[in-house]
Parts: sequence; C-alpha cells; structure tokens
Amino acid sequence: MSNIIKAFINTINNYQVNIQNLTRGNNRANNMGEGLESFVKDIFANTINEKNNQQSFKLLAETYSYQGNKNNPPDLILRNSDVIEIKKIESKNSAIALNSSYPKAKIYADSPMITRACRECEEWSEKDMLYAVGYTKKSTLKSLWLVYGDCFCAEKETYERIKDTISNGINTIADVEFTETKELGKVKKVDPLGITDLRIRGMWHIENPNKIFSYLYEYDERKDFQLICLMMREKYDSLPSEDREAVESLDVDGVEVLDVKVKSPDNPVKLMDGKLLVFRV
Repeated sequence: MSNIIKAFINTINNYQVNIQNLTRGNNRANNMGEGLESFVKDIFANTINEKNNQQSFKLLAETYSYQGNKNNPPDLILRNSDVIEIKKIESKNSAIALNSSYPKAKIYADSPMITRACRECEEWSEKDMLYAVGYTKKSTLKSLWLVYGDCFCAEKETYERIKDTISNGINTIADVEFTETKELGKVKKVDPLGITDLRIRGMWHIENPNKIFSYLYEYDERKDFQLICLMMREKYDSLPSEDREAVESLDVDGVEVLDVKVKSPDNPVKLMDGKLLVFRV
C-alpha cells in the first residue's frame, strides 16, 4: 500500500522536474496540468521511469482505487488509504482555487459532491485528505507540497456555517422559483417569460502552502526543485515502521526529516506536533 513517505522516497530516487515532457510509454502529457497529475500519480505508484505500458497500468491499478477529473472530484484515492487532491499554481505566492469545494481535512463517503463510482470504489466511510500543490514555471516543476488537510483546514462546521447561511438567505427571496441543487442555489424562471435561470455557485480560494506554512519552511529561490511533505505526528506514526525507518535513514544531500509544531487550524495559539519532510536540490 502506497503512502506519502513512499512518494517522498520515490521522488528522490527518480528525480525529474520537466513535467510537460513526462511520458508513460509513447503517450506524452499534453499540458502542464496533465503533466503534474501524471507526476503525482507516478511518485505514489513508483512508475516514474516505467516504460512498459502494461506494467505501468498494473502498478497504477494496484495503487489507486479511484481516479476522478475536474468535474468529478477527488483526483485520486490511494487504495485503502488517503484521498489526493492535485492543485497547480503558476506563482509561488498565488492562492489555490478550490471552486465549489471548501477546504477539507477529510472526505466522507456520504458526501453529495462525489460520484457513485467514487463512493463504491472500495469499502470506506471517511478518508484523510492529502493536497498535492505543485508550483510550475514554464515547463518546470519548481516545488511540490504534499500536505494533509488537517494541518490547515478548520473543522467542516466553520465552512458549512457560511455556506448554509448564504444558501438559506438566497432561498428567502420572494417571488422566485427555486430548484434543488448541490450548489448554493438555483433560481428558475427569473423573468416574466420564464426563460432565464440563475445558478449561484461558491468559488472557494485558500492561500497556498508556501504562504500558509512560511513559519515552518521558507521557499528557497536558489533551488531547482523543492519537495515538502507535512503531516501531523499522529499520521506519521500510523505509517508502516519500515517506511519511517527508510526515510529517517536517508543519507542524501538536501533531505531533512524534522519534528515541527503546527498551528491548529481551529485555534492558532494551540500548537500541534507535526512531521516535516524536505528534499531540495
């Protein structure tokens, strides 16, 4: 079963940064977004340099139980493990567009925002959310954060309260016809002819990890590539001991395995035990 530590080690062992030209067999990624998604998929499945298509497909199928797309989140589910959401930014300081999905520490099988295929890909009720945030410059991946949602996402009630207040307020507007929707609201027949509808969607944004966690890690402009993994200590300790021993025994320039204190997303003056893995070259 793959995990964040395996992905960290696989990246170090198979380092490459030109995501635009990532290939699997003869299939070349057509754009930066697809290149980043391929890179993330490959580091967890250890298929970065796999040239045999059939072997690559086999390893990917063993690693993942679900793959979504921009219309059917999440992006990936590690088999019997975490959910991965992939986000690309083109400036190290730009915010991340989450669109209609607010930040999440976990994802639940009963969520109305996921598909039946996602819900039934395996037996599960809830999974930890892992965000993969890649900063790209031209055709180069400059940095990749792998950070768990519970390191920066508040409890879901914080976001649901805002969402529900807006949605309920919209539904109190007089003399309009509403229809059931997964969005904030949908108004039918706005005009006298009854030919105009209005969709009301939330567009969530959040700061990217380079800014959120600047108190833990400072982006180094001199480096060609930086991989930063952040998780709570409890999560780190739950991972296989052989993987923890492997990463802690790495003797590679630019690798650090650090104990850190992470600000609680629900109470910033409270500090929580975390683990930070860094590779920079």
